[in-house]
Amino acid sequence: MGIREDVVAIAGLAKEASRTLSTLSTDVKNAALLAMARGLREKEKEILAENSKDVKSAQEKGLTGALIERLVLNSSRIEKMAGGLEEVAALPDPVGETMKMWKRPNGLEIGKRRVPIGVIALIYESRPNVTADAAGLCLKAGNSIIMRGGSEAIFSNSAIWRILSQAAVEVGIPEGSISFLGITDRQAVKELLRLNEYIDLVIPRGGEGLISMVTENSTIPVIKHYKGLCHTYVDEQADLDMAIKIAFNAKVQRPGVCNAMETLLVHQGIAGKFLPSLAKKLESAGVELRGCPRVIKLIPGMKEAGEEDWKTEYLDLILSIKVVSGLKEAIAHIHKYGSSHSEAIVTDNYLTARQFLNEVDAATVYVNASTRFTDGGEFGL
Repeated sequence: MGIREDVVAIAGLAKEASRTLSTLSTDVKNAALLAMARGLREKEKEILAENSKDVKSAQEKGLTGALIERLVLNSSRIEKMAGGLEEVAALPDPVGETMKMWKRPNGLEIGKRRVPIGVIALIYESRPNVTADAAGLCLKAGNSIIMRGGSEAIFSNSAIWRILSQAAVEVGIPEGSISFLGITDRQAVKELLRLNEYIDLVIPRGGEGLISMVTENSTIPVIKHYKGLCHTYVDEQADLDMAIKIAFNAKVQRPGVCNAMETLLVHQGIAGKFLPSLAKKLESAGVELRGCPRVIKLIPGMKEAGEEDWKTEYLDLILSIKVVSGLKEAIAHIHKYGSSHSEAIVTDNYLTARQFLNEVDAATVYVNASTRFTDGGEFGL
């Protein structure tokens, strides 16, 4: 068979499976999720062996350290994947929940009920843990999923998918409910995006280039965001020790992910006291700092940040820093360059915090917390 025929076969099986999956009991779905978690733990060595192939290939291709870090699996990360599946099993089942009922004057009773979407296609890059997260969430919600990971993680994703799919089928989940498109040719993605008769929703997860490609080629509804250009603003009335911890976590913990901070904005009133201490800590962790002229006066030798830096999602240990006159300028900068993903303010002033929350346009806005918290699991969702 050709690429199109292979893709249609996978999509057709997923569509057929979705009809049965949508009717399964909570007990069956939860049993499958727990079996999937056990499978990951029991076959950890197999997953790590396959992951080592991807990491070696990435190193040979010269991928950045931050991108390789996104790719690497270890015992701790596999345990987190398994634990995530168990957390999903413990969540209430949304399928079949009646959210609202009302009666019209003519006697007609109307109900609003949660039902599965059907078949979801997930197209993503780099992070193999997404394979387990997505499979678990879709299964609990009664949706079939077709996953297509990046070629850089093909061995890892294939191994994780095989383990999850086998475990789910063995406890009564229809074959095809958890599907994986293992064809690395990009034409396979374009074929998948045309199958609106089989697939109900597409979710791209990755860099701006991937998301643009999916949006431009899909005949299926797409839920997307383009990038994670996240900011942290340190206000004049911030606890500076807290601000250092938040900024360090937001940039250093996992720089290659979409909720990492890319630009730090600092009030001019505390910049002289705050920035030298923070810069020392960040540079000791290998972070390359780029600053506006006012920052460079405080920390000589730093590379000057240009217009492109304010627009760039580095996904690496690089941070742009700008000194601002106050909250108004900070918000204006975020509105001009931000991607409406995650934005944070560090301040002890209640009114300043409220203004930031009310005026900043982003999916998640934080007060005295790191942008790294943007995650469904961290929110208990």
